[in-house]
Amino acid sequence: MVMKSGERWHCMNPACLCAVLVETSGELEGSHPRCPCGSIMKKEYSPPVFRYLEFLHEPEPAVTAQSDRED
Repeated sequence: MVMKSGERWHCMNPACLCAVLVETSGELEGSHPRCPCGSIMKKEYSPPVFRYLEFLHEPEPAVTAQSDRED
C-alpha cells in the first residue's frame, strides 16, 4: 500500500476513531496500515474531480437581444 504525504487515514474501529496525517510518502508491505488498537485504517474519502467537465461550472455568457426594427 502506498501512502502519500498529506493523506489522512482513519481507524475503522468505532470505539477508537484514531486519525493519522501522513507526513512522509512511503510504501507498506501488506494491504492496509494498522491502528495502534489493532484495527485496519483506511484513507479518508475524497470525491473524484472530473477536469474535462470544468467548463460546466463557468457562468453562461449574457445573451443580448437584437432588435428587428430598422432605423
